Order: sequence, then structure tokens, then C-alpha cells
Amino acid sequence: MTQASLLATVKAFLQREHGHFINGISHPGRGALRPVVDPATAQTVAQVHDGCAEDVAAAMTAARQAFTGSWAATNALARGTLMLKLADAMEAHREELAQLETICSGKTIMLSRGLEVDQAVAFLRYFAGWAGKICGETPELSMPSLNGEKFRGYTLREPLGVVVGIIPWNFSIMIAVWKMAAALVCGCTVVLKPSEYTPLTMLRVAQLAADVGFPPGTINVVNGDGKLLGPLLIEHPFCGKVTFTGSVPTGRAVGNAASALAKPVTLELGGKNAALFLDDMTVAEMVDGIIEAGYLNQGQICASAERFYLPANKLDEVLDNLSHRLSQMVVASPFDEGCQVGPLANKAHLDKVQRMLARAKQEGDEIVYGGTTPDRPGYYLLPTVVKVRSADSSLMHEETFGPVGSFLSYQDEDAVLQQINNSPFGLAASVWTHNLNKAMRYSEQIEAGIVWINMHTLLDPALPFGGIKGSGNGREFGSAFIHDYTRLKSIMMRY
Repeated sequence: MTQASLLATVKAFLQREHGHFINGISHPGRGALRPVVDPATAQTVAQVHDGCAEDVAAAMTAARQAFTGSWAATNALARGTLMLKLADAMEAHREELAQLETICSGKTIMLSRGLEVDQAVAFLRYFAGWAGKICGETPELSMPSLNGEKFRGYTLREPLGVVVGIIPWNFSIMIAVWKMAAALVCGCTVVLKPSEYTPLTMLRVAQLAADVGFPPGTINVVNGDGKLLGPLLIEHPFCGKVTFTGSVPTGRAVGNAASALAKPVTLELGGKNAALFLDDMTVAEMVDGIIEAGYLNQGQICASAERFYLPANKLDEVLDNLSHRLSQMVVASPFDEGCQVGPLANKAHLDKVQRMLARAKQEGDEIVYGGTTPDRPGYYLLPTVVKVRSADSSLMHEETFGPVGSFLSYQDEDAVLQQINNSPFGLAASVWTHNLNKAMRYSEQIEAGIVWINMHTLLDPALPFGGIKGSGNGREFGSAFIHDYTRLKSIMMRY
């Protein structure tokens, strides 16, 4: 297997003094130094200064000045051109960005290249294509004329202002691009707050944006403790919108804080996503689908399936075959191009998943495979297969956000649909079958923001993505993002 060697540029970047990116330049920051830990080795690879109130104020002021000044003076097509230039620059620095992502998050280098960076570039180009296409309407009015006068009315889509984007650690570049690109093409400016675990990648992307000509203040990055910086960013008077991707508890706190101030907020939260396999699928097809749906990136994907519903007559055979397939997966350094099982992103997350597995055992669930840590440094956990005792098991209701699949058999398809919907969450789900009639009917009956048929997790920028119920509100990409990053203004005239 080929081991990717750290580029000289990556080594040099890790050794720099890091903090924030504000008003077009790097700022070391004023706060205490926070270590950046490589989850594959548990070793500190860099340090980043925490932000403080002064850093937040500087970033928000720079973003506001750019919003009313240089970015407002940049016409729509010019904004799109700059976004395309940034996409080209990210593509040119693909390996550098991928290596920074892998060393911060533990994502395998192949995923960092092909999913994290390549998809970020693709989504950036998609959003750039909306430049010049965001428009209002000119409806026919019915105002009565008293003295022969006429009336004309039309609507405008205006940018919301400074968008605060709070980014999770699982896709530190791609999810940031979803939010940043949507805001920019609508005419907004951004202040991004990356996760404390993955603070480096967006510092590099912001510098690339400055290098290709984005006006100072258009894209700002503030690092540090989310519990401190989150309220400061949300409550700042220049904050025009908040967009958050992350855990349900944190998302609720963010949503409550923004709503209390009547600020628009988009929440893309997790949940307990379901995958339903119908009896016409073969055992091999089910195993392939389960691995795709639940174990990509060690299950650390908001839309990953964690609840798996299988026909009772095939459950044991599927779990036997799945366990064998998982046992053959290569556990290695994420910089090894043959690695199939990398570490979880941080120790706190590993500890959480292990606690959940310990409780599952106490409740009577059966761990069929995995659930243990291999004898190597870092935050590794073997992919895990759990045969739950019933639909009431904790693992059928609480998100693990890890390589843990919880499996339950069913006899009746109508009853299992009710079980799938019996959840406070509704981000994603999938139906696996060769029966087109059932696929269409069940996908319409399942309560989720997105339902895949014979696939799971894959996203396209043309199709909106987001959850319902406790999994959030608002939508990413498609054309739906326009409503989340602009406000509607009506204009009427008499002539």
C-alpha cells in the first residue's frame, strides 16, 4: 500500500503560528494556544490561538464593511468569476488541502481527496453558476385607478448581510463551502467558526480566496471555543443570519439564541437515520448497501444510516456476511492509500461512542462484530454490528455518529414504516428494493428531508438537502438556498 508523504508546504503550514483570518490577512490571535491533535497518532501537530471578543468584533466589522462596500460594489457575474477562481485554486492545491484535512480529522486520504476537496470544488462551481440568476418577480397588480393613474410592483431578492457559519469537524472544507458559497453568490459576506478539532483547513482556503482577489473582509475565519464564540457571533449586531451544521443539542442552543433575536437561522442537524431493506434484495446486495449507508468515513456523516431494518428471514445471514466483510477491511494510517478504517476524529468522540456501546450491552443488545479498539495509537474503533434487543433499545434512538450499525428484524412492512417514522428526527433515510412500486410509495411515506432509493449518503448540488422535525430547518443548495440567504423586498410605484 502507498503511504502519502506530507508535502513540504503542509509541514511549513503546520509550523506556523495560527489564529484567525480577518479582513484579508492572517491574525495570530490573542487567546490561549489550543493544540491540534492528529487523531491517527494522538500527537499534537499544530497549535491555534483561541479567539476572544475582540477577534469576533474585528471579524464582524470587517465583514460588515465588505458587505456594504467592496462586495456590494462587485457585480453578480464578477462574484461568480471570483468563486470559479477560488475553485481553480483549491483544485490546484488539492493535495495540500486533503493532507491538512486528513491530519486534523483522521479522514482517509482517499476520502479527503475525492470527497472532501473534489466535492467542495464541484459545489463551489455549482454555486458560482447561480451568479446573475437570483431574481424577484414582476406580478400584475389590481389596484383601482381613480384618475387614470397606473401602478407597477415588483420584488427584489436582497442579501441578508453578514452570515455567521458554524462548521462541524467531520467535513471541515466541504460543509464550509456549502455555506460560504451560498452566502457569497447571494451578495452576503461570511464569518466562519470552524470546529476546535479542525481549525486549519479554512484558514488555508481563506488565504487562497484572498490570493485570487476576493475583497478583504468578504471571507473571515475565527477559531476557538464554540461555547464562548458562538453567542458572541450570533448576538453581534452585524450578524444577519446564522447557519449551523452539527449535533442536535448544540443546534438547538444555536437556534434558540438566533430566534430570540429574530435572526434567520438554518440548522442542519443529525438524527437517527434509517435504512429499510426489502426481502427481494439478495444478501450480497444488502451487505453492499449497508456498508455504503453506514460505514463511510467511520459513520461520521450527518446523513449516515444507523438504524437498519432487515427481513427476519435474512437478518442472521446478512449479519454473518457483513461481519466477515468488515473484518477484511484494512485498518491503517489514514495517510495510507489502502486504508479503509481510519480513526474517529477526536478522543472525546471515541469515548462517547464507547460509552454508548457499553450501555447497549447492559441493555441486552448483542454486539455481533467490532466494538473494540485495535492495538495501535490513535482513536480507532473497529466497525461495529449490533443486533438490538428491540425497537426500544437506546441505540435505535440516540445518534452515535460513529461506525455503529444497529440492526432490527421485521415481519410486516407497514409496521416497520411506522417504526421508522417513530422518531423525533427526520434528516435522511433509504429504501432498498427492486420493486419500483414499493420504492416510490415507501419513499413518500417516510418522514425525512431526503430519501434515497437503492443508495445512501451521496449528494448532488442540484438537489436540496436538509432535515425535518428535530433534524433541523432550511435547506442547503439546490435552488432552495436562495430563500435562506436573501430577504424579499416589495416595491410599488404609481405613475
